[in-house]
Amino acid sequence: MKKDKRKKLLITGGASGIGAATARLAAQRGYRVMIADVNTSGARAVARSIGDGALPVSLDITSERQWERVLDHAWSKLGGLDVLVNNAAIVRTGYARDVSIANHQQTLDVNYMGPLKGMMAALPRFKAQGSGHFLTVCSMTAFLPFPGIASYAAAKHALRAFHHALALEERHGPLKFTIVHPTSTETPMLEQEARDDALALAFAVPTVTAQHVASVIVDALDSDAVEVFMPPSRARAVRLVGTNPRALRKLVEKNEIIGAKNLRARRRVALRAT
Repeated sequence: MKKDKRKKLLITGGASGIGAATARLAAQRGYRVMIADVNTSGARAVARSIGDGALPVSLDITSERQWERVLDHAWSKLGGLDVLVNNAAIVRTGYARDVSIANHQQTLDVNYMGPLKGMMAALPRFKAQGSGHFLTVCSMTAFLPFPGIASYAAAKHALRAFHHALALEERHGPLKFTIVHPTSTETPMLEQEARDDALALAFAVPTVTAQHVASVIVDALDSDAVEVFMPPSRARAVRLVGTNPRALRKLVEKNEIIGAKNLRARRRVALRAT
């Protein structure tokens, strides 16, 4: 039997949004893809739409046991993995004072500890096979504390720090590390954010499609990029403002007004479409 030489990729949150778009594009680029999601039926639907080389799998990324089970499945069915794309995330919108402690905790558990558990589960397997690529889908909020999703931004701050710290620890080994920071993206998560006035700042800049983010992710994989910002032109400004509290307050004051105006327009368009 001829050996399948396609690279093998596991993506979390693959049932919709950026995850589904990335799975489809990666398959088009020649990857075999394992589509992991807590929404098993959604993962199956995406796998069916891709066809050959796509495998769906149920995964709650907060569970260490489920991570081990899914990775066992990947090594059994695919013969290993070349790439782990940590993409799954949730959002609990509202000003921090209005969000329950349980929802703050869940956001950190899913958006930070979930990817961490996946990386720690995959790390010894990647090292044993002598290769492996971690791609972390983070966020521009990793640099900007963000009103209306304070815990989400906190989790992304932590996720970026952990990703780079692990990359530094493994810098003399064979593993690759890439982190991507999408801007506001048209996904079910953004639709959720659009229902909350606290998230006006998210709509101050033009949004992009999930397919556009997917192309950035797969290009970053293929080029072994270290860190990718969206859009690249905003990278320096975002980094500088994020470490300057006074400048950050000015930016938020200005852009919340712009975002609120854009959000009202968005809602009017949505209302006319119903």
